[in-house]
Amino acid sequence: MGLTIYLGNLLGEWLDEKYNTTYWETSISLLAVFIAIYSVIKQVINFTNKQK
Repeated sequence: MGLTIYLGNLLGEWLDEKYNTTYWETSISLLAVFIAIYSVIKQVINFTNKQK
């Protein structure tokens, strides 16, 4: 989860520097947080279904 957010942040920083903008880092970091949370929830659901 942390790695996904960290890599999203790095990608956003790189895009901000490349295109001289200020919104990519925030946008991609937020998207990475949602992706990480979705992934964790999906893994928990799969784990609980296998336990039944």
